[in-house]
Amino acid sequence: MMAAQNSKVSTSSFWRSVKLVAWSFLGIRSRAGYEEDLAKVNPMHVVAVGLIGGLLLVVGLIALATWVVGK
Repeated sequence: MMAAQNSKVSTSSFWRSVKLVAWSFLGIRSRAGYEEDLAKVNPMHVVAVGLIGGLLLVVGLIALATWVVGK
């Protein structure tokens, strides 16, 4: 029973981390919301999501630049 509950909390923490990183990339987030999210996330999730998000951003920009130059 506890394993199912821990899994749900972990999944919730992961999606909260995705939201936290997405808001951070945009740069528009209230301090109260940031502090609330920060208290409820796993730091390893934030690092993982940040690295994946940064990689996706770079790959997306390279793809966009290649598409624009190719036209």
